Amino acid sequence: MDLKTMLKELLPFQANTWSFFLSSVVLTIAGTILLYIILFYVLRSIFRKFERDIALVTLNVSAYPALAVFILGVLKFTFHQLPSVKLIDGIENLLAAGLIISISYWLVQLFTQVFIYYLRGYTQETESMWDDVLLPLLEAVVPVIVFTLATVFVLKSFGVDLTGIWVALGGATFVIGFAAQGILANFFSGVVLLIDTPFQFGDVLLLENGSIAMLQKIGVRVTQLYIPSKHCNIYIPNSTLQSQNITNLSRPTSYYHYSTDMKLPIALNVKEAKHVMVEVIQAHPDTLGDIDQKLAQIDRYYQLEGLENQQKIGKLRLLAEQEVNLKLEEIAPALEALVVTLQFAEKGGMTNEEIENVQQEYREFLSAIGLEVVTEIYHNRSVFTLKENRSQDSLIELIRNWYRIYIRDFHLLDNDSSIITEEWERKINLLKRRVQRLYQKISNPQNEETRLDDYVMELNQWLRERFKEPRQKWQEPQVLIKGIENSDAITYVQFNLNFFVDDIRLENGRRGDRVSSQIYEEVVRYLKQSATEVIEPQANSNATITVQGDNS
Repeated sequence: MDLKTMLKELLPFQANTWSFFLSSVVLTIAGTILLYIILFYVLRSIFRKFERDIALVTLNVSAYPALAVFILGVLKFTFHQLPSVKLIDGIENLLAAGLIISISYWLVQLFTQVFIYYLRGYTQETESMWDDVLLPLLEAVVPVIVFTLATVFVLKSFGVDLTGIWVALGGATFVIGFAAQGILANFFSGVVLLIDTPFQFGDVLLLENGSIAMLQKIGVRVTQLYIPSKHCNIYIPNSTLQSQNITNLSRPTSYYHYSTDMKLPIALNVKEAKHVMVEVIQAHPDTLGDIDQKLAQIDRYYQLEGLENQQKIGKLRLLAEQEVNLKLEEIAPALEALVVTLQFAEKGGMTNEEIENVQQEYREFLSAIGLEVVTEIYHNRSVFTLKENRSQDSLIELIRNWYRIYIRDFHLLDNDSSIITEEWERKINLLKRRVQRLYQKISNPQNEETRLDDYVMELNQWLRERFKEPRQKWQEPQVLIKGIENSDAITYVQFNLNFFVDDIRLENGRRGDRVSSQIYEEVVRYLKQSATEVIEPQANSNATITVQGDNS
């Protein structure tokens, strides 16, 4: 049998069928070339002019999958129109499978490279924790679901009867589920941890065994923690972690309470020693307390070689924070006055003149925080946006000046600078979004004019409680006398030094250890210089620095 006869048996097409097939192939090639030009030249040149890159990223991710889907889709349609023979049906099934795989791959790429990527940026700007921890779960699970469904449709395209497979999978699932109870328990525990959000990535945790760890990742089966004291990662099964009593040292704030024990001979001037201890704690730039008192003491202590730069940068940081606090104290009455204005204007409904007066008062508030209203004409409509005015006296610029001094601390590690910068830039972006939403409501009250005063009060409360919390009385250092102890015929007075360190997350969670050690050393050094006899820490095993698990 010659080749011509074989082709006639395999492809018994008439002349008009071949014409349809060839014309479809030509149209496919022409359409592919045209689509390629549109995707890689026309749309790309247009999207590059956009301010945000989401359109360009979506195009880059979609270009080749779109070409593949177009080619496979047209070819499948072409072969579907041809007479049904075994070879043609086989090719059509292959094209259908390729089309399903291409679409699945396209969807997964769009989900991971576009949706997840930009959603991750959005979650960093929100105050809620659930989206930060739920996002990795979606990133891991959704592609698996998509490819699993794609596999099912591919098998169906080849005419595979899935009834027996489903029955077999059902039995196998029961056996596997029984044999892998621990794995499933860890998986669902991980889901619960992600949804319940008792902590988020980067939080410092106190485990049941007393170890301090930093949360790095909640996986499908295990949770990854970093132990700063041993510079190693540990992996705890999710079910085990869920059953533990864990203290989150980073919540509700990153302030952390430390306690140091000391003892002095009772014959010494106990009152003077206690006064020195309080001043030494106040003089350390990394402890909390009244800023005025800290500035008054900061030049008196820690003047040894190697600590001058710490005190110098610390003083600049405290002065910068003081300016931020003063600006916030200036802004709070302005918002309170705006509330009074709104409450008066809301009676009987707000007129256009009253709305303009409220807008003007709100613009003054915006100027104080460093924003100005810019109006643009877009499609014959006035559209306003808020832009930074870059005033050095504004809240935003004072905040940036403060954290830029903060990250000059030579004790900070490489990743600490990014932690501080990202945290405050995130808060600044949250502030911008909040004040912009409120300006929209003020400009167009509609049915919410009676609630505008409530919105302003909420903003004022958020600034005070969530944006930057003012220094509190309970954060002041305390030196307590615990009791009296007799040792080697000498009576000692036991002191307990209590103070708060500014941020437990810094220096791999060991910032408090350094601060506590420096305070102890400075107290001993100063009392020695004052001719006060002090028992050295090495002289008695009880005179050691202890970290209490009390986070406030």
